[in-house]
Amino acid sequence: MALPAATARAAALCRIAACASASSAAAAATGGRRGAEKLPFSLAERGMVVGGHRGMGMNAVGAPPGARIEAVRERENTLLSFGRAAAHAAVAFVEFDVQVTKDGCPIIFHDDFILTQETDAVYAKRVTDLLLEEFLSYGPQKNSHEISKPLLRRTSDGRVVNWSAKDDDSLCTLQEVFERVSPRLGFNIELKFDDDIFYERSQLDRALQAVLQVVSQYASNRPVFFSTFHPDAARIMRELQSLYPVLFLTEGGTAQHKDSRRNSLDEAIRVCLEYELHGLVSEVRGVLKNPSAVLRAKESNLALLTYGQLNNVWEAVYIQYLMGVNGVIVDLVEEISNAVADFSKPVLNQSMLGSGVDLVEAKHQAFSQQQLGFLLRLIPELIQQPH
Repeated sequence: MALPAATARAAALCRIAACASASSAAAAATGGRRGAEKLPFSLAERGMVVGGHRGMGMNAVGAPPGARIEAVRERENTLLSFGRAAAHAAVAFVEFDVQVTKDGCPIIFHDDFILTQETDAVYAKRVTDLLLEEFLSYGPQKNSHEISKPLLRRTSDGRVVNWSAKDDDSLCTLQEVFERVSPRLGFNIELKFDDDIFYERSQLDRALQAVLQVVSQYASNRPVFFSTFHPDAARIMRELQSLYPVLFLTEGGTAQHKDSRRNSLDEAIRVCLEYELHGLVSEVRGVLKNPSAVLRAKESNLALLTYGQLNNVWEAVYIQYLMGVNGVIVDLVEEISNAVADFSKPVLNQSMLGSGVDLVEAKHQAFSQQQLGFLLRLIPELIQQPH
């Protein structure tokens, strides 16, 4: 009898978990992943690292009351949020979005447009059309005597709502983040471009060079890597420098774009190999629905990280750990980083301790044996849920 598609994917995930240790050992024997000597956070080693999404997590403006993501207190992409993430020893890096203002300054902001309100009218401006001074005039001000523009945000269903945070902070620049956040915390710099705009090579060059100038001047020994959804920006950043790894962001087939390079995990792997990138960052559902891509990434010496709301569910993160995913970007930073630290601890029985079995291999074997039934029950539920 043929298995239902979701159950078949669950079985495939279990096979991936069973093969992960062997694949890691093979990669080590052949010199490690592409650019492994440059990848931060020991991505070339067996294990999993945790990154904070926009710091301590994104602001779920307009989320229904009681949503777990509402637990994020800090305004995203701010010094306050990054600083609190740095205080968690289990957090290896923070992911944040960088755009370049009209006068050439790299700033930290996710949305393509910034919204404010004057009297009863809502005004939206493209972030990259603003001068730095105007951009910094939105939201809370460093100097309490300065007049600020209220920040609004458009929700996924089109509503415009007030954008507030329980613990607020002002907008900031890339230079400030390098200067004021603990140097032990790694930075995943997402190079942000608008999906609805066709960028000339000169436009991409201008933005990337501006970012590189700040990184080169202020990074020092901080672990840094770049990521972007824009395949040409990834290629150009790889051409412009060889010091910092470049990873390709993909939705893993969960959304479709005019650019076919963005439409599947297989295409993302092809882009990485063609442009000599160091790895990919996929929407987690794409990985769970296409588990064989994990082995293809490993066989291609590519690092694999994931992002998405399922990464705020520790069981989903645990499954990825078994699969050999290198890292997860999460919103519930404290909860998930603690969970990863717990299930990353070795699980050994007495016979393993005396048999000379490799510590990491034994830990992986123990997890696979104990959790096979758990995976089979859980995977279909996770990948079928809307998120």
